[in-house]
Amino acid sequence: MSLAARIPERMDDVGETPLILATKSGIVEIVEEILRLYPQAVEHVDDEGRNVLHVAIKYRELKIFELVTKMEVPMKRLVRKIDNEGNSILHTVGVKRKDFVSEKMEGPAFLLQEELLWFERVEKVTPPHFISHHNSQNLSAECLFITANSELRSSAKEWMKSTAEGSSVVAVLIATVAFAAAYTVPGGPNQSTGVPVLVNKPFFVVFTVSDVLSLTFALTSVVTFLSILSSPFRFKDFKHTLPNKLMAGFTFLFLSVAMMMVAFGSTIFLTIYNKENWAKVTLYTVSFIPVCIFALSYFPLYSSLSKTYKYLLENFPLTKLVLSKPCTMMSKCLKCCQVQTSESHIP
Repeated sequence: MSLAARIPERMDDVGETPLILATKSGIVEIVEEILRLYPQAVEHVDDEGRNVLHVAIKYRELKIFELVTKMEVPMKRLVRKIDNEGNSILHTVGVKRKDFVSEKMEGPAFLLQEELLWFERVEKVTPPHFISHHNSQNLSAECLFITANSELRSSAKEWMKSTAEGSSVVAVLIATVAFAAAYTVPGGPNQSTGVPVLVNKPFFVVFTVSDVLSLTFALTSVVTFLSILSSPFRFKDFKHTLPNKLMAGFTFLFLSVAMMMVAFGSTIFLTIYNKENWAKVTLYTVSFIPVCIFALSYFPLYSSLSKTYKYLLENFPLTKLVLSKPCTMMSKCLKCCQVQTSESHIP
């Protein structure tokens, strides 16, 4: 018996079709194999009237969603499917399964950002006249999404505020230390002229530049975190604006810590300039321990924020043009080169 004969067309036959069950379980390999051997299975629906696209969106299976959206002919019908409750595929973004738990242990702001990216992703493949469609509860997809994620938005707002407040305190402390260090230069000033005693030492320039940069980066970080605290915290702000500000603030904060450690190391070198080299290397290494700890502690946060820039890069128009039509662009370049070559041989 062939695979096509063994696969039921509706859930009423055995409870769930293999395609729907594999989609819920997130088993991409089985979904690919079913669609390869039996492409008609993509039309199957469950007892709630949901097709594979509805299920992939509800269970947040991105790979399966992208796999189905590449099927151009079935997609024209799948995106127009309305389930038994009147929900379109865009409504399904606001419908989560009750036992849904994110696989990544992230802050609520990143969870909300992921939901917003899902809404944007599905909205791009939704026909325009289905975007304003109302379900049986007389809710549009956007209203349903806002209602479903209102609690998550409140949690994300509190998390973002507490993170910005704590980080701004650290940035202010670093700025205070850097500002004070500018008036207490290593070795002190000359009592008669007021010029620093160690001004001619090579590490004095390093100390001056690093201290100024540390103060600059710290103050920039403070301003960035204050802009987060003064934000209206709208839904759309959590998609790109607030994560970008948070990443910029942490970047400037990290740079200010690094520059402060460079200034500290330069101060130590100036005070023990005539000591052995091994002592300099040891002190220089020890002075950068806080920088390493800071970088390691915030690496998970940076990895979470990096997905925003990855998504933006993938959806940037120029990037999509280059990636989708590399052969066309290359052929045009070759034709231009051939024309120029032929013209150069014309007497």
